[in-house]
Amino acid sequence: MTALRLAVAGLGTVGAGLVRLVEREADLLELRAGRRIEIVDVSARERGRDRGVALDRYRWHDDAVAMARSTEADVVVELIGGSDGPAKAVCEAALDAGRHVVTANKALLAHHGADLARAAEAAGAALSWEAAVAGGIPAIKAVREGFAGNEIRRVMGILNGTCNYMLSDMRRTGRDFATVLKEAQDLGYAEADPSFDIDGVDAAHKLAILASLAFGTGVDLAAVHVEGIRSVSALDIAFAEELGYRIKLLGIARQSDAGLEQRVHPCMVPVEAPIAHVDGVVNAVVVEGSQVGRTVLEGPGAGAGPTASAVAADIIDIARGNRAPVFGVPAAALQPLQAAPMDAHRGAYYIRLMVVDRPRVLASVASSLGAHGISIESVLQRGRAPEERVPVVIVTHETEERDLKAALAEIARQDAVAEPPLSIRIEAL
Repeated sequence: MTALRLAVAGLGTVGAGLVRLVEREADLLELRAGRRIEIVDVSARERGRDRGVALDRYRWHDDAVAMARSTEADVVVELIGGSDGPAKAVCEAALDAGRHVVTANKALLAHHGADLARAAEAAGAALSWEAAVAGGIPAIKAVREGFAGNEIRRVMGILNGTCNYMLSDMRRTGRDFATVLKEAQDLGYAEADPSFDIDGVDAAHKLAILASLAFGTGVDLAAVHVEGIRSVSALDIAFAEELGYRIKLLGIARQSDAGLEQRVHPCMVPVEAPIAHVDGVVNAVVVEGSQVGRTVLEGPGAGAGPTASAVAADIIDIARGNRAPVFGVPAAALQPLQAAPMDAHRGAYYIRLMVVDRPRVLASVASSLGAHGISIESVLQRGRAPEERVPVVIVTHETEERDLKAALAEIARQDAVAEPPLSIRIEAL
């Protein structure tokens, strides 16, 4: 059987990792794929850069889009990144030419996934994206194929390793957010501009496409409620431990009476839950199905090796002729998204207030909560320091988010409340 030929667009960490994997594991890949897999064309912005792999045996292209149009390769692997620009153009050019596409680009799929799925179907080509969510964890194959006999009720996970590393380190060391962020940047876990990670955008991209796959809806990034971890302090993490929780940035999608919830935000999760013990740069994906119940997948979410491994899995599927719709069903069968408004979310909440230590402060806070129908499960107050700021922590019973927001707005106006109240949703697992 003839070899499956690859054209690789983008030779950064993952692209170089894929070249290395194809070269070093050539015999294993041939055994698994049933045919030889070989790289024939490559493209990147800087030709002379040292990437730790020899590229002189491949045809070099300065223009990745032109390569995608003209290459004789069977598969174009897009590892450029970004939701638009060259990455989008490369995928469109490859599909227009009838070539299969493998990508690790979650932003591209979150913004243009439905259009690209239709283009792939029209071309009779594969558009595969295992590496776009959770790195080396085979989450996409699990949801699309492993749980095909299930109605998926909820899919969620730790989808960003940078945030998970930071929250884990803050819990372990007690250090503040700024200190841990600086260390994450020094270690290469966070970018010089970390906002894409710590503001939840990266996780939102991944959740939007994972939710489309799980629930058969169109991809709608705008419907994802997004909060990052900037507001989480070492104090909150310590209080969470005392209450029997750990704080994780989770992406959660589930069908509710109000529609499909898609939300990314810090969560309090019970310390006994498996996901509470996923620390460092590791990712985890939890799938709840009608037949299998709850399944937890855990592993490295980024890096050259894990991500190249996921790319290789897609390439092997293409080599063997294994084909699945991009989002699990034909693009025409994707249902319009009925998004659940965040105000309709119902759950328990952690509230942390910084208040001036005066008589009747707690009574006033409780009165505001009660006026909005919110009942209190427990209260923690530390220290006595008259006329000084002290933390007060309240855990509520289940309530609707709209009621909590109204109550907190009222509480924030009280003279003794020294800063805006912080709330973190408690996720029942």
